[in-house]
Amino acid sequence: MKKEMHGNAPAGAVYGLGFIGAAIYFISHAAGFWMGVLGFLKAIVWPAFIVYEAFKYLGM
Repeated sequence: MKKEMHGNAPAGAVYGLGFIGAAIYFISHAAGFWMGVLGFLKAIVWPAFIVYEAFKYLGM
């Protein structure tokens, strides 16, 4: 059998570290429990915020 390997580990590591950093940032700035939950949810989708702001900045 032929094994195929895909090099996605570096991207996963960057996303994982970004997730941890975003979770710490959003949760530490939360005023209450539910804002902390919202901060955790924001940390999951932080790349979407970056892409949105980049497109807005570039005028796309």
